Amino acid sequence: MGALRLPSLAHLLSPSAAARATSSGVHHRSSALRVAASLSGGAGRGISTQSLAKEALSSPTADRKASASPEVAVTPRSVDFNAWYLDVIAKAELADYGPVRGTMVIRPYGYAIWESIQEYLNVKFKETGHSNMYFPQFIPYSFIEKEASHVEGFSPELALVTIGGGKELEEKLVVRPTSETIVNHMFTQWIQSYRDLPLMVNQWANVTRWEMRTKPFIRTLEFLWQEGHTAHATLEEAEKEALQMIDVYKKFAYEQAAIPVIVGRKSKAETFAGASRTYTIEAMMGDRKALQAGTSHNLGQNFSRAFGTQFTDENGQRQHVWQTSWAISTRFVGGIIMTHGDDTGLMLPPRIAPIQVVIVPIWKTEDDKAGVLKATSSVETILKTAGIKVKVDDSEQRTPGWKYNFWEMKGVPLRIEIGPRDVANASVVISRRDIPGKPGKDFGVSVEPSSLVGHVKNRLEEIQTSFLQRATSFRDGNIIDVKSYEELKAVISEGKWARGPWSASDADELKVKEETGATIRCFPFEQPEGQKKCFMTGNPAQEVAIFAKSY
Repeated sequence: MGALRLPSLAHLLSPSAAARATSSGVHHRSSALRVAASLSGGAGRGISTQSLAKEALSSPTADRKASASPEVAVTPRSVDFNAWYLDVIAKAELADYGPVRGTMVIRPYGYAIWESIQEYLNVKFKETGHSNMYFPQFIPYSFIEKEASHVEGFSPELALVTIGGGKELEEKLVVRPTSETIVNHMFTQWIQSYRDLPLMVNQWANVTRWEMRTKPFIRTLEFLWQEGHTAHATLEEAEKEALQMIDVYKKFAYEQAAIPVIVGRKSKAETFAGASRTYTIEAMMGDRKALQAGTSHNLGQNFSRAFGTQFTDENGQRQHVWQTSWAISTRFVGGIIMTHGDDTGLMLPPRIAPIQVVIVPIWKTEDDKAGVLKATSSVETILKTAGIKVKVDDSEQRTPGWKYNFWEMKGVPLRIEIGPRDVANASVVISRRDIPGKPGKDFGVSVEPSSLVGHVKNRLEEIQTSFLQRATSFRDGNIIDVKSYEELKAVISEGKWARGPWSASDADELKVKEETGATIRCFPFEQPEGQKKCFMTGNPAQEVAIFAKSY
């Protein structure tokens, strides 16, 4: 019996497909969902997609060929990048759509990538003196109103609870869009003296922002993140903290995710609502759009003045604290997909990959089976003992070729193949995910523990380095220096990033956005030397800015 073929996520999301499904009576949800909350921005219908259908069972064989399997094919990136992205998310089993429009269910493999991010950052946060804690998800609406620019910036995205326990609430509650307000409410109670400073905390939490246009991992109504919050006695200490944390994010992006982000300061128009300064790491995706992958904000005294968060200094004077906040979210998972993935599917940097090595045992007969599985178990033990993340796929319902395609789709960096001949020779075959075919294969690799572990670790480091080099080359080849507005428009129309001197007004910045669709991604920390002239006005400029279309 052949495998049941289901349409891709991209196909299911298309208006024509939705219309056909509705007219034929296929899975249509009513929008009459009523919870004890009113949601600003309105509600819409949710499309719930099913997971990929399971392929019909097949017997194990010794065939090593990774034959093309239509069940795991994805839309080519060059044909439709968005469709490719959605296909990879579905077929690599990273996430699915929730029943409420704009929400997603993060599946175990997708969540494991997020856990890899958490594990690294948690260590760095604690090394820099921060403690984890948790703040409530529900925030009084009056808190949001206290900081004027904050409420103005977030008002269109707020989800509001108006009914609780069957009764109208005396004050509506905001479902956490970010936590600066409730953090300040609590800081005001905890901070009395300069001896209480600095106060540095972090929380891992979910956030709700009522987005109109959503994309899995990149922009959803609810997402996961960490948000750090600190209070300091001086502006200098707060600035040092904000810069320190954006550097933590930069190192994570480069060293773990192999994404060569550009670090810089946001323009006034792009600064976080309620912050004095926002620092950012900007990443170039495979379609050359920019992704704001992490931010760190110097909040100045904006929130402490709104909430009266004060301390008594060493001279006995009452002062408002200086604050920061900084965050990175599950959006980064989407960034990893779009930076490294190819037409075969997901590609994961080894330091982020939940599975670094998959072992596929191959046998023809029952006599072969016992020896192959024993050798497989031995190799698994050797690698796990060395701290390598290993998965054995010894299922008998799929062919080796199917397994090769499946684990390539999931982006596992290395595959080890063990067959009867390998057992006889006390060796294995190792294949790299990032180099297809024979050029990426190592034959006859000894299973002697030190030799095998050394070989695997070297290959994993080579892959990690290769990912970063490839992404850096792609980024640098798509950033073009411009000296005039006409040049900028031409560069942006080609889908590339434009870099040029800028000292123009907020109105000019808005004009660029309206006419080209590009925004100032940042003023990079690394600036060219020498005199500069603003390409928009011709006036002297102190800095160059990077413009790009973005997610």
